[in-house]
Amino acid sequence: MTERQLIQEILNSEAVLYSFENVDEDSKEYTLLLTRQDKDVRPVEEINDEIKAYFQDAGFDYQEELNPAGDSDIRLVIKRN
Repeated sequence: MTERQLIQEILNSEAVLYSFENVDEDSKEYTLLLTRQDKDVRPVEEINDEIKAYFQDAGFDYQEELNPAGDSDIRLVIKRN
């Protein structure tokens, strides 16, 4: 499984909409924009905590920005360590 597939699997398990804002395959760093689905009433902090745990378990460094400017709920930068 590639890193990109692992990222997609983690995000699909959380049922969030996502897009890759920046991908640097060489340094294994990815910037993603996440948005709750319309009927998801969970607080952004709860979603972030769940996603963060998955990425940390998979060996990624994780930096998040909650409610960034724009249409997304979470902007995150992950990098395989």
